[in-house]
Amino acid sequence: MPTNKIIIAIDGFSSSGKSTMARALAAAIGYRYIDSGAMYRAVTLWAIRNGMVSDNGTIDTDRLVADLPKINIDFAAPDTPGGKQATLLNGENVETEIRHMAVSNAVSPVATIPQVRSRLVALQQQMGKEKGIVMDGRDIGTTVFPDAEMKVFVGASAQTRAQRRFLELAEKGSAVTYEEVLNNVVQRDHIDQTRTESPLRQADDAIVLDNSTMSVEQQDKWLLDLYHKIIEKQ
Repeated sequence: MPTNKIIIAIDGFSSSGKSTMARALAAAIGYRYIDSGAMYRAVTLWAIRNGMVSDNGTIDTDRLVADLPKINIDFAAPDTPGGKQATLLNGENVETEIRHMAVSNAVSPVATIPQVRSRLVALQQQMGKEKGIVMDGRDIGTTVFPDAEMKVFVGASAQTRAQRRFLELAEKGSAVTYEEVLNNVVQRDHIDQTRTESPLRQADDAIVLDNSTMSVEQQDKWLLDLYHKIIEKQ
């Protein structure tokens, strides 16, 4: 295993599979995996639990910003080899709850709040201080770690991403329709790309991966091969 650790930033659209591939790469090379999207989902869950998200999706920004010092987010290692790590909100495992549609529908508006982004970006940068991490999100290669040694931008059509997300939710027993999921994906794309604070965009030095027709095994191999090419040049 190479001793010269780097930072790996994987950005892309919602439901593009970036978390799955980032998690697999981290496990394969012995790096820590950081799911930045889960961090925004945890803040969103806090807002929902505390009545800061109205029925029409409006966020009580002032209350949420005031509560930010009360919100601590971390990750716990998987209980079993190959398992998923848990997202901790003030020490509580909320990994399952933050994946519900109620959170998915509100997370993009929450993520547009400058104070939320500033707080979480600072926390993410602290997590990567010693390098040896794989982090996925929307602005990792552009804002969080603009000097990351390896940057990947993942994309696929909205329909492909919605179908993947729909099947994932169906397997978990969620009673949602494909149309609901597709609408959520399209809305999140628009919000992510048009927000003022750190909009979703491809970093100039990122390598693009369109995984529309790739299997999980194929994309994992592609990513691992790219890592080895980059680490050899370090």
